[in-house]
Amino acid sequence: MVRLDQRSKAALSKAAKLRQVSVSDYVRLVTVPQAEREIEAQEQQTILLSPTEQLAFWQALQAPPQLTAAQQELGRLMRGGK
Repeated sequence: MVRLDQRSKAALSKAAKLRQVSVSDYVRLVTVPQAEREIEAQEQQTILLSPTEQLAFWQALQAPPQLTAAQQELGRLMRGGK
């Protein structure tokens, strides 16, 4: 049993109709494989990213933020500098 708001229920019903299955079958078809992927990722200590998340991550790596003077000073202090 899962408690859902009306919007969520409507979305599940519509998605189930698109696949021509019951709402219960739809939930099983979608959630069980996702749960298994998450368990496998945790066991392998990996992070799963959607294509959109992968792109955002890659873009962030390509343009790292500039450190402020205070952040640079903190880094210097943490490395034992004066």
